[in-house]
Amino acid sequence: MAIARRRQLAQSSAPRRARLDRAARAERRRRVLHHAVALFCLAIVALMYVWLRLQVVNLGYALSATTKLQQHLEQEQRELRLEHATLTSPERVEATARRRLGLRPPEKGQVIVLP
Repeated sequence: MAIARRRQLAQSSAPRRARLDRAARAERRRRVLHHAVALFCLAIVALMYVWLRLQVVNLGYALSATTKLQQHLEQEQRELRLEHATLTSPERVEATARRRLGLRPPEKGQVIVLP
């Protein structure tokens, strides 16, 4: 009778055990899914971080190149201003007019004042 009772308990607990196994498998699937989602989110965040760091580096290179170009253009502007001042100085213009064109200051009778 004890053996029959054990068999009966084993048979009656089989569906219960199957339900528990299904519940355990479902819980395990949920956990795996949650871990997969968390891992996917972590990977996305890591990729975004790497992309942002690359953008910072690229912008740093662009800023460096722009600063170098600005310094070069400012130096060129200083040189051109100096050249302009040199070429337009009255002494130089007078010397060039005398040497190249043979000009000289006007004499008294050459100047006519208009009313």
